[in-house]
Amino acid sequence: MKKLLLPLSLIIAVALSSCVKSADSLSENDAVQPTDTAQEAEDTPPEDDENVQSDETDNTDNSSSADIENIISSMSLHEKICQMIITTPETLTGYDFQTEWDDFTTVCYDAFPVGGLILFDQNIENSRQLSEFVSDLHAMTAESGIDIFMGVDEEGGEIARLQQKLGTEPVNPMFYYGDANSYDEAYAAGQTIGNELVKYGFNLDFAPVADVNINPQNELGSRIFSSDPQIVADMSAAVIDGLHSCGVCTTLKHFPGLGAGDGNTHNDTVYIERTLEELEETEFKAFQGGIDAGTEFVMVGHQTTSASGENLQSDLSPVVVTDWLRGKLGYEGIIITDSHSMGAVINSLSSGDSAVMAVEAGVDMILMPYDIVDAVTSLEKAVESGEISEERINDSIRRILTVKKSISALSAENPAPEESEELTEELTEELTEEPAETE
Repeated sequence: MKKLLLPLSLIIAVALSSCVKSADSLSENDAVQPTDTAQEAEDTPPEDDENVQSDETDNTDNSSSADIENIISSMSLHEKICQMIITTPETLTGYDFQTEWDDFTTVCYDAFPVGGLILFDQNIENSRQLSEFVSDLHAMTAESGIDIFMGVDEEGGEIARLQQKLGTEPVNPMFYYGDANSYDEAYAAGQTIGNELVKYGFNLDFAPVADVNINPQNELGSRIFSSDPQIVADMSAAVIDGLHSCGVCTTLKHFPGLGAGDGNTHNDTVYIERTLEELEETEFKAFQGGIDAGTEFVMVGHQTTSASGENLQSDLSPVVVTDWLRGKLGYEGIIITDSHSMGAVINSLSSGDSAVMAVEAGVDMILMPYDIVDAVTSLEKAVESGEISEERINDSIRRILTVKKSISALSAENPAPEESEELTEELTEELTEEPAETE
């Protein structure tokens, strides 16, 4: 782990942040955990089975909602806005790369208690290191009672961080499953990926891709299932089902579709000429499959789509985010931006401006803001000035906490003992080997 000089803004923010958590900032009763209604059921007189089941479901739902509202009411504005950020460990700490937790990581997290972290190749050395790093990062958030989303890009094919660094079981690129058009094969691919992610403590995969292969010059290539939107819908749903079977959250991307473009949003703006009718017949149909399968996240890309009538990146567009994704497709889960460190954003906007515009458009979470201090403080100022209402922020927090509560329950139901035993064997082998050299 190597240190760089921290940006002055981050030094000041960490030193002066009013958000350093105390042990009682969230009580144990506010912790995001499955609700236990067993004792209440024992004290209830026998009733008709169907009515009892309905009442128990209603009580659990009401209790869950009350728990979430209690948490929201106990959070400061700063904590809420930080919860709307998923970033890299390096953005928090200022290290040039990070492969292990340390006390300074906790200091930085306490100042900016983000909602999630995403790891890349540089964060992965070997099985033992990754397992300990992820476990320590989860433990770091335990006192708050709100665990982080621990995410990674593990699509299969060429975008597979764990497979490429650790040699986990390979999965074909997605065009293979589109060609096969087999639910069972695509489901198995999702399950294979999910088993590996759970083994190392990840609870969020930034996959699958639901773009349609319209322009062969698009930036995604073999990551796309098919040029047939129905096949994309069916196969993305199957991969989502496979990942869900392991308790892993999924991210359908890159709404409203990059497949008709011929540029790369990592570098600069991509303008896509599409009518609303074309989108409804093709891209929307493809994304609807994963939405109907229950994806927890939909990622909105940075492409500018002509049908929106706005000369804006899609994740900054109220038409794309609210009118289309929420309205036309009926999506009620978490909407997240693509990385706000990409050229299509940072070449024209500050991190603060892009974060405010995204939230105003209807986005719930900002992925990888280039300058986290600017993003967070700008959102705080927008709320304090009345530009964005705090209730609008609360709406996003409800979605985020609802998913976090559900994956906590899923984790309890899916302990994956076989995978845990396999990881133990791998760690034992690594402990007897020479440590790998790092650059």
